[in-house]
Amino acid sequence: MPEPVEYFNSAISVNCAVFAYDKADENLKILLIHREFDPYKGLLALPGGLVYPNESLDNAVENIVKSVTGIDYFYSEQVRAFTDTNRHPSGRVVSIAYLCLVNLKDVNLTNSSFAISPEWYPIHEKPNLVFDHDHITDTAYQRLQNDLRIKPLAFELLNSKFTLPQLQTLYEVVLNTQFDKRNFRRKLAYMDYIEDTKEVQKYNLYRPAKLYRFNHEKFSIMRKKGSLFSI
Repeated sequence: MPEPVEYFNSAISVNCAVFAYDKADENLKILLIHREFDPYKGLLALPGGLVYPNESLDNAVENIVKSVTGIDYFYSEQVRAFTDTNRHPSGRVVSIAYLCLVNLKDVNLTNSSFAISPEWYPIHEKPNLVFDHDHITDTAYQRLQNDLRIKPLAFELLNSKFTLPQLQTLYEVVLNTQFDKRNFRRKLAYMDYIEDTKEVQKYNLYRPAKLYRFNHEKFSIMRKKGSLFSI
């Protein structure tokens, strides 16, 4: 049986699949960085890093994403652990992947202590990444697609006020599908927490579109009463 000390010769890291929706070109994008250090210095990867012994996983994710995007608050959820013994050339590194969602308008990309030249890439035009980060990205994207249908995650990617066409387009882009307009709006009509702001979209060359908002407090109350979110 191995000595107990041998069980402590491994490292834990976090990798963050940070997604944003760009309504200008109607693309779901993922944040990639160029590694500043070896191995694979200068090549593209997901934001991430080793977790300090006195640091929680959630705090590590918060610090990493904030250092690159400048955002204090964002949605995140743990996806799964990636545990292949040969995933890192320096030794055994177990990576915990996180799905993170940010609003593009709030982001101010900057270099950090571990990464340079962060950039957004359309998810379907993503170049190959180092380590097993392609697998992590695919897994996180699949989680986003699954969760988007049963959780109100779309509103983490939109502005606080949005039009119904913008909301439908976001769903279609992320899920890579098409919705019938009338059926989509029929579902929304049962969601009292999607509220008409009584405002219209400005600078619209066509008929002004109504602006809506997602009422988080009302959704929380309705969820406690058993109301389910489903698109």
